[in-house]
Amino acid sequence: MAAQAQSETEARASWGDLLADGRLPRFALICLGVWLNAADSLVTATIMPSVGRELGGLSYFSWATAGYLVGAILAGASAGRLSELFGLRRATTLAGLVMVGGCVMSAAAPDVGVFLAGRLVQGLGSGWISGFAMVAIALLFPERHLARVFASVSGVWGIATLIGPLIGGVFAVGDHWREVFWFFAAQSLAFSAAAPFLLKGAGKGDGGPGIPWRQLALLGLGMAAVAAADLVHGAAWSIGLIFAGLAILLLLVRLDGSARVRLLPHRAADLTTVCGSGYAAMFALTAASMGFTIYGPPILQTLAGLSPLWAGYMIGVESLAWTLAAFMVAHQTGVWDARWIRIGAASLVAALVVLTWAMPRSEMAAIVVGAVLLGAAFGWSWSFMGRRVLAALADEDRAIGSSAITAVRQTGAAVGAAISGAAANLVGFSAGLTHATAQGAAVWVFASVVPLALAGSWASFRLTGRAERA
Repeated sequence: MAAQAQSETEARASWGDLLADGRLPRFALICLGVWLNAADSLVTATIMPSVGRELGGLSYFSWATAGYLVGAILAGASAGRLSELFGLRRATTLAGLVMVGGCVMSAAAPDVGVFLAGRLVQGLGSGWISGFAMVAIALLFPERHLARVFASVSGVWGIATLIGPLIGGVFAVGDHWREVFWFFAAQSLAFSAAAPFLLKGAGKGDGGPGIPWRQLALLGLGMAAVAAADLVHGAAWSIGLIFAGLAILLLLVRLDGSARVRLLPHRAADLTTVCGSGYAAMFALTAASMGFTIYGPPILQTLAGLSPLWAGYMIGVESLAWTLAAFMVAHQTGVWDARWIRIGAASLVAALVVLTWAMPRSEMAAIVVGAVLLGAAFGWSWSFMGRRVLAALADEDRAIGSSAITAVRQTGAAVGAAISGAAANLVGFSAGLTHATAQGAAVWVFASVVPLALAGSWASFRLTGRAERA
């Protein structure tokens, strides 16, 4: 009887059941939304030289990413409350139109100022799209399907990490960079047009308790400080701005707990709860992973003599491992969800140790192992983390709690990028890429975030152990 019951449970949680009863179109819409957020955030990596030649403003290049990221984090954090205010269908449709507007601004930009403003608007639109996608997962899919849905979302992220810069590179040939944004505008318009039809049953907005303006203002201020840390010259300024940004974020979390209109779920700052430990693990592990994506290619080009294409393929190895690992464990249930969370966290720590040793020595086989471990760490753990957090949310917190997953992840990415940047600058990376500065960066970009990885692992073990449900 027990075996039969288990077989029936597994059948109800299969891919076939996930895509049945009208869920396939919704599933496809969610994947498209995550793709738009992930791919558009990475596409400027390969088109910015072309943008610079046409529009000028080389000194503002980094703002194309920083402005996008700040907008995306603010939007992702507010998505839950906006879905309550406007209703998920209407809010998602409007988010797609905001994304269209930002893409059109950048595509038609006559100067670098309009281009950067377009990137900020794109960040807002894509952040809302991704945040509303998380809300849709929480509201429209049964809990038995959450692991597979999150595995698919994680896989889309991994694919976008690989393909996003490639798309930019294809359009950059012949200086056709403007077509990149027309391409994303068309996708965003299709997303916006489909949302009202595919999100039926999501419910209408009841107004909710309102918008947490004070917390959003603090979040914007904190993220502006963190973004500026990656842009200023001088390690002292970078470190100071990072600590200032983190202090503001801690103040935000503290104030949010007692606010009438909350930005985060109840007890989200309490590390003894599932939500608190889950968000802490997501933030810290994401932050610890950013150094390889940003500094891996230039270090490998300098120390190992790789071409830009082959150095980019190393990032592709990480992305491929992430995607394959996510689908490898998507069917796991029961005790294995906790085990894969712990295996993923431990793999990230191991990846950083391997890369700290291998990168300055240009040990390519070991670097590939480190890249695989780094990607697989998220593929193995991310879907189960998301499922545990969603399962622990009270009904009144499901909208803000689900959208917070995106915001926490992107905030961790911004903080991790800034910390890795400060570590690289301390060894002279910002003064010029030489063999000596690349050697130093190859060690400290990874060693500096090992404490974050350990903290994230501790939070992951607490998430799967003694954390309380609420």
